[in-house]
Amino acid sequence: MRYAETGFNLEVDLSRGSIERVETDPGLTELYLGGLGTNAKILWDRVPPEVEPFSPDNLLVFSSGILDGTLATGANRTIISTFSPQTLLMAFSMMGGFWAPELKFAGYDKVIVRGKSPNLVYLWINNDKVEIRDAGHLQGKGSLETAELIREELNEPKAQVLAIGLAGENRVYYASVEHGRSSASRGGIGAVMGSKGLKAIAVRGTKDLNIARPAEFFELCQEVLKYMQYRANNPIKGVPPILAGIGSPQEMAIHDEKWHTTSFSWGHARERRKDFWTSERAEEWKRTQEQSVERLISCYNCPMRCGGIVGHPELPTHRYMMKCYSKLTYVMAAMADDLEFGFKIAGLAQEYGLDGYTTPQVMAFAVELYEDGILTDQDMPGFPSGNEERFFYLLDKIVRREGIGDVLANGVYWAARQIGKGAEAYDHNTTKKHEQMVIKLGMLNPIYYLMYATGEKMSITQIEGQMPQAPLPKEYREEFVKDWIQVPKEEFKEFILKWEPRGEYAFPFWPPIDLMCELVEWQETMHYIDDCTGICAGLSSFPIKPPYHIHNLPKFISSATGMDMDEDALWEIAKRNRTLIRAINARRGLRREDEKPPEDHWKKRFPEYEAKLLDEYYKFKGWNKEGIPTKETLDKLGLDYVGEDLVRRGILADSEAAPSEQSAA
Repeated sequence: MRYAETGFNLEVDLSRGSIERVETDPGLTELYLGGLGTNAKILWDRVPPEVEPFSPDNLLVFSSGILDGTLATGANRTIISTFSPQTLLMAFSMMGGFWAPELKFAGYDKVIVRGKSPNLVYLWINNDKVEIRDAGHLQGKGSLETAELIREELNEPKAQVLAIGLAGENRVYYASVEHGRSSASRGGIGAVMGSKGLKAIAVRGTKDLNIARPAEFFELCQEVLKYMQYRANNPIKGVPPILAGIGSPQEMAIHDEKWHTTSFSWGHARERRKDFWTSERAEEWKRTQEQSVERLISCYNCPMRCGGIVGHPELPTHRYMMKCYSKLTYVMAAMADDLEFGFKIAGLAQEYGLDGYTTPQVMAFAVELYEDGILTDQDMPGFPSGNEERFFYLLDKIVRREGIGDVLANGVYWAARQIGKGAEAYDHNTTKKHEQMVIKLGMLNPIYYLMYATGEKMSITQIEGQMPQAPLPKEYREEFVKDWIQVPKEEFKEFILKWEPRGEYAFPFWPPIDLMCELVEWQETMHYIDDCTGICAGLSSFPIKPPYHIHNLPKFISSATGMDMDEDALWEIAKRNRTLIRAINARRGLRREDEKPPEDHWKKRFPEYEAKLLDEYYKFKGWNKEGIPTKETLDKLGLDYVGEDLVRRGILADSEAAPSEQSAA
């Protein structure tokens, strides 16, 4: 009997129109857990590096996490993996809601899609009955409207649906997959779904999951709920309001946006408006938010209510779901003062199925090129004069790939090179061809430098967390570390106690590089664990002092699955998965020269020190000077098959192979 997982995947070939229920190997669960880990193994094994993202031979993997569908609070993430049209590397994006638990209840851990349908279709999974159904009548429909129409057509109001909008159908490189209460948006996963002619996947399940030691598991779940209540009554002192609690940042419940609006950059990630947040602005935005947000909502089996239902009269569904920083991305990129504009355009963009972080940056990039004369009225006929109107104009052009929108639909990196005429110099906020958060800092922060440079999740919010983003006021430090039970090492507490904004214990020359490497790995590792278990980052890897952490997660996994698991074993699984993804991308061409944070994130930079940082971090991770895992590292993690392939392809030199292999060669 399999515990916590179903032990079956659905294999769907859209070119052949075939569907197969395939039993999975439990040995892979022991090595990679589930979710992102087993997704990566599937992509390594079955998608050669020469396969293009829009090729029928590319795979699109929709996965649950190992704890999805159990009583573990917040274990509801859907992990979608493929190869990105934007970065050309492995893309993996996570979304909450109800879809992945429902897939488990239908009897499957993953849906693996290959091929390309000659006509637009959707997949209907109803327990053991699975169909590929015509979706011609849904062509051009929005992602949220599509979900409603499918539920009506199936007469299944409880069916959970993920879908793409017009952007995905037209293969906009940053198209998202939408699921009503959450989005999988980074890396252009929706574009790959559109390239396969797959409009949606609807699922309804009524089966049970088996838990190995249910009484023990239930007790652990109760402890987490108790801690969540404690944290609700004891917010962390000395940090911005959105970081004081747990859950995904509570943007729908919080009105105070001084930190974001004055610390992050506006327009095309160029300038800060330090005097923007006034008492009058705060009152005006509070009124707008209270009028716009109808109610707060949660994902499956979670009490946090991080999302908000926003009324929107122009949408077919008349409302949509918003959460986190997407409330501000369009407002700040458009240099707008009106929060109502943000609610309005974000709803349209979500219906079209677009990444709420990349899209506004692409629009701001286009506006800047126009204002500097690189794009002209000939490129954008009828371009409005007001920035808010300009953003609506660009949104429509991008999703339809009309005129300049056909170029901008490829993202800032590719668009800059297609436009030419000096536009390349305006590509200043991408890393690995992907738009980053619009953060501006005065002095280089080496921890963030390493996360930005070496992270492969393409978003800083997916690799940071677990610790304050700036030094705490002195009066709060000892109180903070006193009950900081989540840390894996006591040295991290000393870092918090000493850390100062300037002086002897300030960045960039403190803490020592080896401790910085450990801090970066800790934060990143927790995200990789979440992406295997399916636990929301808002309850584990992203917030400060979360209910799930490295000390209790092994107990959850052990009691749910029946596998023996301790902290060291879990850490090794996360390291194996992270290393495999690095190897996948190295096989697709990722090298040290690609590992550059946005150039002007920091006013003051230290090139020699930054090079040393990268050298030391690579060494700490067991990677060579190019950032490729060495054969020794791969062998230690049970990834010898990966090392052999990299040596055979000439990506790892013979000198980096094991001695026995060198002699054999």
